[in-house]
Amino acid sequence: MEDKKLIITIGRQYGSGGREVGKKLAKELNVNFYDKNILRMDSDESGIKESYFHLNDERAGNKLLYRIVSSLTPEKSEPSYGSDLVSSDNLFRFQSAVIKRLAAEESCVIIGRCAEYVLEDMEGLVRVFLYADLEQRIARITEKELYAPKDVLKNIKRIDKERRDYHRYYTGRSWEDFDNYDIIINTSKIGIDGTVDTIKNYLKARGYNI
Repeated sequence: MEDKKLIITIGRQYGSGGREVGKKLAKELNVNFYDKNILRMDSDESGIKESYFHLNDERAGNKLLYRIVSSLTPEKSEPSYGSDLVSSDNLFRFQSAVIKRLAAEESCVIIGRCAEYVLEDMEGLVRVFLYADLEQRIARITEKELYAPKDVLKNIKRIDKERRDYHRYYTGRSWEDFDNYDIIINTSKIGIDGTVDTIKNYLKARGYNI
């Protein structure tokens, strides 16, 4: 890939293959891939135990109802080292600061964490959203053996709700509003490889020499 900056953010329904797509895409573009490894960077930068970031990873803060009533003030302030150091909101600010630094320094692929919002208006930003048919999502999560088969659907719905609430809480926007993204793909129709190829074709159409 040429030196033209490229930051790809990937929002994804649970079970749609977002991590697999992001990891393969980053490898083929020869750029870094950031998912949960961002949490370690958050910890290193802030001095806060990594476990705090894992506990709050892609989960809304505890004032969701307040945010809704007060028109969901978007979260874009700087992180604090004060009494709210380990609050959900402040952990999000540290995470956003790390995401901004990474995107400023290098081309990369970033999964979730409202990155398309945190980085909006940044040059070279391409915002992707992946979804899939429910049957395919159930099959993918079942194959991973993370839950008992009878609990797979329940957990798909739970994690989608957590991601939906998290996005609404910190951005004031609907997670599944396609206005937030540049390209939306149903991965169940074309699989992981087909999705990666589709994104690469889109990048070529946008003028990237890949």
